[in-house]
Amino acid sequence: MTSKIIPVDEFDYVVFGGTGDLARRKLIPALFHRRSDGQIVGNSRIVGVSRSAMSNEEFRKFADEALDKYIGSDISNSNEAAAEYQSQKQDFLQHLYYVQVDASSDKGWDKLVKLLGNEDRLRAYYLAVGPALFGAIAERLYSNGLIREHSRLVIEKPLGHDLKSAQQLNQTVGRYFDESQIYRIDHYLGKETVQNLMALRFANALYEPLWNSAHIDHVQITVAEDIGVGSRSGYYDKSGAIRDMVQNHLMQLLCLVAMEPPASNDADAVRDEKLKVLRSLKPITSSDVHQMTVRGQYGKGAIHGQPVDGYLDEIDGGESSTETFIALKAEIANWRWAGVPFYLRTGKRLAERVSEISIEFKPAPHNMFPGENKQFKANRLVILLQPDEGVKQWIMIKDPGPGGMRLRHVALDMSFAEEFEARSIDAYERLLLDVVRGNATLFMRRDEVEAAWKWIDPIIEGWQENGQKIHKYTAGTWGPTASIALIERDHRTWNEDLDS
Repeated sequence: MTSKIIPVDEFDYVVFGGTGDLARRKLIPALFHRRSDGQIVGNSRIVGVSRSAMSNEEFRKFADEALDKYIGSDISNSNEAAAEYQSQKQDFLQHLYYVQVDASSDKGWDKLVKLLGNEDRLRAYYLAVGPALFGAIAERLYSNGLIREHSRLVIEKPLGHDLKSAQQLNQTVGRYFDESQIYRIDHYLGKETVQNLMALRFANALYEPLWNSAHIDHVQITVAEDIGVGSRSGYYDKSGAIRDMVQNHLMQLLCLVAMEPPASNDADAVRDEKLKVLRSLKPITSSDVHQMTVRGQYGKGAIHGQPVDGYLDEIDGGESSTETFIALKAEIANWRWAGVPFYLRTGKRLAERVSEISIEFKPAPHNMFPGENKQFKANRLVILLQPDEGVKQWIMIKDPGPGGMRLRHVALDMSFAEEFEARSIDAYERLLLDVVRGNATLFMRRDEVEAAWKWIDPIIEGWQENGQKIHKYTAGTWGPTASIALIERDHRTWNEDLDS
C-alpha cells in the first residue's frame, strides 16, 4: 500500500534562523523529501534568513551538506538510487535562496522585500529562532508590507515560560497576524501514530464504546530519551522537563487520548475538544504536589553499555535544581474519565528511547479457567510513537497444544514500517506542508497554550513553596525509585516491557 501524493500550490517558505540546527537537521531535509516525492512543485522557494553573511551558493552548499549527512546515509548503495538522489538534490537546491537580515534592526529587510517581490502568493514565515525575537520579526514583517491575506507564521516552542509570558507572546504576534494565520508547531502531533490514535478511536466501532471509566483502568504516557541535554544545556537548565516536555508534548498527547469525539475533522472542532480536556484537569496545588508529582535529575551512569556524565557535569558542574525527569498523576474531572488516573512521565538519560501511550483496560470480571491461569492479565492497547511507530493490542489467548487450557498474554502487532510500503514520513514533513495547505488541525491554538500553562503553573509554584526534593537517578535506568512509588501506591506499575 502506498500513499497518494497531492501537490500543493507554489509558495515561499521563509525560514528565520535558516542556518541554525533545526533548519539543518529537520526543516531542509523535510522540504527536500516533499519536493522529491512530488508534493512541492513548480517555482516554490525556500528562503533562508539569518544574521550571517552568506551568498545563495554558500547557503545551497550548507543545505547540500545537511542533506548528505541526514539523508544521504539512508540512500541505497545502488548506482541507480544514488544517481536519482543526486538529481533530486540538485533540483531542490536550485530553489533555495538566502538573505542576510538582522531581525532586531532594519538591516537587510529591503533585500528580503526585493527577493519576495509583489506577487500575491502564499508565504509561510518559520521562526526557527528564540522567542525573544518573535515580536521583532512580526513587527518588521508588518512594517515592510510582507504580511498579506495568504501569509502564515510558524512558531516553535518554548511558547512562554509561564502563563503570563505565554499571554504576552500571544499578544505580541497577535498584533500583526490574525489567529488563523498563526501555526504553533508541536512536532509530536505530526507523528503518524499520533494521528492514527484519532483514526483508531473515531473511524472504528471497536474502541470508542469502551473508551471510558467503565472499561479503562488507567492510562500511561511515556516519552523517554536516552540522550542528555547536550548543546541545549543553557536553555534546558532554565526550563526543565516540565516546561520542555510536559506543558506541550505530553499535554497534547493526553488531550488526544481523552477528548470527546469532535463533530468533524475540522481544525477548530478538534481543538475545541482538546481545550475542554485541558479545562477539565483537576488542579495539582501546593497541598498535594508532593503526592502527585516526582522530580528527578540524572547522575553518572551508562547508556547501552557506554559510560555517560551526570547532568551537573554536562552543565559544567555547580548546583542546579532543574529536573531532567518528571512523573505525575493527572485526573480529568468529567463523566467519561472520572476515577481514571493518567500517569505521565518523561526524562533524559533513561534506559532507552521510547515514546508510547498505553491504554490499560480493566481485567475480566471473572476467571472461569482453573489451575495455573490465576494470573489473568488485563487487555492493553499500546500506541508506539518512537523509535518504531505502530500499534499493539495485548489480549489473552490459549497457548497452542494439548494438555489443558493454558492462557498466554500476546500482542496483535502492527508495525507501520512492515505494513506499508511507503517511506516513513518525518513529522516535520507533514506539518510544514499542512501550513501551506492551511490545515491547522495539528497545531496549537492560543487558548490551548494558555489553558495548559494554567494547569502547569500551580505545579511549579507548589514545588517552589514546598522546596520539593529532586531525586537523583542513575543514567541508563527508568528514573528515580520515587516514580515507581507514585504509581504503585495505586497498586499499578509502569509498563516498561513491551513484550509482556
